[in-house]
Amino acid sequence: MRLIATLFCCAALGAEEVDTMVLIPKEQVTAQAVQASITRGVDYLIQKQNKNGSWGGPTRTKGLNIYAPLPGAHDAFLAGASGLALAGLIDAHDPRPEAEQAINKGQQWMAEKLPKLRRADVTTTYNAWGHAYGLRALTRLYQRAANDPAQQSVIKILAQEQVDLANRYEDLNGGWGYLDVFDEIRTQIPSGITTSFTSATVLLAMHEAREVMGVTLKQKAIDSTLASIRQQRFPDFTYAYSYGHHMHPEGVINRRNGSLARSQACNAILRAFGDEKVTDAVLSTWGDNFIEFEKWLDHGRKKPVPHESTFKISGYFYYYGVYYFTESAKFLPIEKQRELAKGLARIILTRQEKDGSWWDYPLYDYHQPYGTGYSLMALKWCRSVMSPAAASN
Repeated sequence: MRLIATLFCCAALGAEEVDTMVLIPKEQVTAQAVQASITRGVDYLIQKQNKNGSWGGPTRTKGLNIYAPLPGAHDAFLAGASGLALAGLIDAHDPRPEAEQAINKGQQWMAEKLPKLRRADVTTTYNAWGHAYGLRALTRLYQRAANDPAQQSVIKILAQEQVDLANRYEDLNGGWGYLDVFDEIRTQIPSGITTSFTSATVLLAMHEAREVMGVTLKQKAIDSTLASIRQQRFPDFTYAYSYGHHMHPEGVINRRNGSLARSQACNAILRAFGDEKVTDAVLSTWGDNFIEFEKWLDHGRKKPVPHESTFKISGYFYYYGVYYFTESAKFLPIEKQRELAKGLARIILTRQEKDGSWWDYPLYDYHQPYGTGYSLMALKWCRSVMSPAAASN
């Protein structure tokens, strides 16, 4: 694939040997097991937090590394990974003082660094991930400060700034991408590769921030992004990897298993903005698809070369799909949510590492923080819908 040839050089990388197919028995998926898993994930994030309050870094390099122009690409990776880790830590609702201290340190880092986040250069807009997951963390920090209006005001200002910065880097064709490495002519406003899932990621974070904090979104950006995602949607609610793929619906990366993670995010954002085609039946089908065909995503988990697995799946699709599964499923009736939550929790509990983290792709030293953040947010949803209180609603 041209993307691989352009951005990567081949090298060997040893990955932990795991049985990728066998899940824990269903009877082991209990509320107590979910909570224990969450606590282990929190322990990992507390132990691995950097002194400045962030998570991850540009270390643990190898012979095969993601294209990352210095220093801006790593600013974006650090913001994205730290945003996910902080959001997961908050969602865990761990009452221990050390968890509270870690959240406070993370908040201080966000307040200092997020306003400075920009794209690395005209070849990359990785900052889209930093803005999106910074917003996820800020939204949770805002909710956490419910009894402190002054602090909420500061957080809302930071969140509005992230929305405005993300809008600055929206693609000319609508939506967001993360690379522009193939064309010799580049523009001040990005005109590279608009991807369905990056667009869904950014707009979902904005939507959540508006619902919780009341930040202002530009209707033009909403309309152009939704139009871009719809253009990449196929009749069976698979989604093209990027705008350039939308004329190739039978390309393997665009088929059901290749779209398994993307379909969750794209269906979620379209449903959030009232797309009548994204019905409960569509969301239920794709929830079932994820549980049944997760093994194809798992087959690519921890493989060091992007898109080397079956259906051109990259390892970093995995926990992205796990989290956005929950964003899609939350629109369904509670009975169906409970069924899906048990299936998803079984997957997440099985995949947790011995050190308490979760990871799917060796990305410098960012992969364990982001994988753990995704997983804790997903387990928070599982915990809430599996509880007796949810069943009685």
